[in-house]
Amino acid sequence: MIEKEKDTVQSIGIIGVGEIGRALVTGLCDGSDGPPEVYLSPRGARAAAELSERHESVRVCAGNQEVVDRSDVVFVAVRAKDRHEALSGLSVDDDKTVINVMAGVANDDLRRILATEAALVRAIPLPAVRERRSVTVTFPSHPVADALFERLGGAQPVADEEAFNVFSALTGTLTTHYSYLDTLTSWAVGHGVAPDAADRYVRGLFQAVGRALSDETRSLRQLAADHETPNGNNERIRTTWFDPANSQALGNALDGLLADLK
Repeated sequence: MIEKEKDTVQSIGIIGVGEIGRALVTGLCDGSDGPPEVYLSPRGARAAAELSERHESVRVCAGNQEVVDRSDVVFVAVRAKDRHEALSGLSVDDDKTVINVMAGVANDDLRRILATEAALVRAIPLPAVRERRSVTVTFPSHPVADALFERLGGAQPVADEEAFNVFSALTGTLTTHYSYLDTLTSWAVGHGVAPDAADRYVRGLFQAVGRALSDETRSLRQLAADHETPNGNNERIRTTWFDPANSQALGNALDGLLADLK
């Protein structure tokens, strides 16, 4: 259960109800004795309708201006390429808090579009906020935004936009991890293992790895060493596949993404 005093519950608006918008609503409302009022834009109509049917405190608005007018905190979660179409012409009072979750869109850019003096905060919420288990990077630190993300798994404010962009680049590796697991499964299938058996084993193997990550007393390097026997199977794959050349290639890919994010 989320335990929040009534006087701290805010009205929250979400413009752009995609994967992250759905996760935010679920994390804020599921299992809560006092969920906030949530106002959704009509963009992503099917998802918005499903969320309003599931949660009594969630409503779909006629347009984006109504979302802004009804909300103390406004999430901007549209695709970056759609931001001008979705946001131009909106009137945003200066006492609002606007949380910008658009990848690669700086707050200066968003402020020009909205023409407001409202507090603007960049954030990188991940789908796991639906389970209130995801740490969200924010910039700049803001008491309203940080308190909101603490409810969803934790807030990690950073000092400047340069650092924020580094974290944003790291987030770009998420689906690569899933594809890595899929490659392992496909390799096993290619060697005669039944697809469902390969899938089940790989999922279980890396779910256990995920649990080990919760032990913050050990560095990532130490965790790797603790799972590795000298001259054993894990060391062999690490040193022959993830060699310095592959490590450098990953670094180069991240550097390229970081340059674009800037």
